[in-house]
Amino acid sequence: MPEGGSARCVCCGAKLYRNRPASLARATAFSLTGLVLMAMAHAFPFITMDAAGMRTSLSLSNAAHALIDRGSPLLGIALALFTIIAPLVMACGLIYVCGPLMFGRAAPGATAVTRWISRTQPWNMIEVFLLGVLVSLMKLNRVAEVNFGPGFWAFVVLMISMAAAVASIDRKELWDRLEVARQ
Repeated sequence: MPEGGSARCVCCGAKLYRNRPASLARATAFSLTGLVLMAMAHAFPFITMDAAGMRTSLSLSNAAHALIDRGSPLLGIALALFTIIAPLVMACGLIYVCGPLMFGRAAPGATAVTRWISRTQPWNMIEVFLLGVLVSLMKLNRVAEVNFGPGFWAFVVLMISMAAAVASIDRKELWDRLEVARQ
């Protein structure tokens, strides 16, 4: 089926399938954008708090380290896993699979990586973390002045970028292209 084309029922005319144009290119572009945003989210302060004359800046990786060091290792590991490692692996996996497929080639192990991405996608919890952070900061704002740093805003755009990368993939086209490229 041509890119952007659709299949319709001959009896009722209902759309049965639509091939999304450039879905692999969009998934790759959003994933590359996500990698850049991840670097920014981790390099710059996530939040800055001013309370009682003390100013504290916190980044995502510092937050995970602080939780581990201060007696909450499970929470610190979960924070690192679901907000740092899982999104990084998802973005790299999408680039690894979709990049070569745009040129008609399948990377070695692309089928296994695609299966793994499909299985781990529900564990990519950037949105849940961001919602929890916003609720916590609203409560914290009562006792301290809280300012969102560049890392926070990069993280917000990262969330949108990764959601767009996953949403832009036409899974049927992805599996079809993998099958054709392996032959």
